[in-house]
Amino acid sequence: MTPALDPAVIAALRGARHVAALTGAGISAESGIPTFRDALTGLWANYNPEDLATPEAFARQPAVVWDWYAGRRGAIRAAQPNAGHRALVELARRVPRFTLITQNVDGLHQRAGSVDVIELHGNILRSRCSREGVIVDDPAPNASPPPCPRCGAPLRPDVVWFGEILPLEALAAAEDAAVTCDVLLSVGTSNLVVPAASLPWMAAGRGATVVVVNTTAEGQHSGPGIHFAVGAAGTVLPALVAAAWPAP
Repeated sequence: MTPALDPAVIAALRGARHVAALTGAGISAESGIPTFRDALTGLWANYNPEDLATPEAFARQPAVVWDWYAGRRGAIRAAQPNAGHRALVELARRVPRFTLITQNVDGLHQRAGSVDVIELHGNILRSRCSREGVIVDDPAPNASPPPCPRCGAPLRPDVVWFGEILPLEALAAAEDAAVTCDVLLSVGTSNLVVPAASLPWMAAGRGATVVVVNTTAEGQHSGPGIHFAVGAAGTVLPALVAAAWPAP
């Protein structure tokens, strides 16, 4: 079923010189990837995700944390990009400038064909040295966690854990996109976790059209220039692109 779309949103998309998109867990959930705070099952049923995703947990139980992330990596590798991911690739082809910012760590945007993705929380499919921060492409197999080939320190997933700051270069690029775009799509995110949560409202404050694409409008800001397209990203985003640039 095609969702009802605000004509003002379609006109803003069609006339935009710079479109930015901020994506969160909701778009990946449509590919079967559980959100971070979904209840853990199986061997991990007695763990709390917030208790595993910290530097302190890794220092205390590196093998437990590594193995948990190894399981998440397996699930992510088995997942496929969905229609929402692909619609953003198509949107990038239609506008003069497009910036994609994601809070997700699964790499599905890149697998769908998006380029120059700003990853605010890193990428779970990469590993880096816990001491030097160097990315390691091919960790040693069958070790939990593998050692860094340069210095021997344990490798860790290249993701931002609780208590850590976002990568400053990525955050600066995201904020620049928010204050320079004509349209910002906020897709599949609650917009409650700072600092990423401030990006849509930063854009709205600079006069951009903000379109919140989510299964609910609850908990979201409202105000001038903020529009809601309630529904799944895999339905709403293709409909937005098709409405702004209808097939001949």
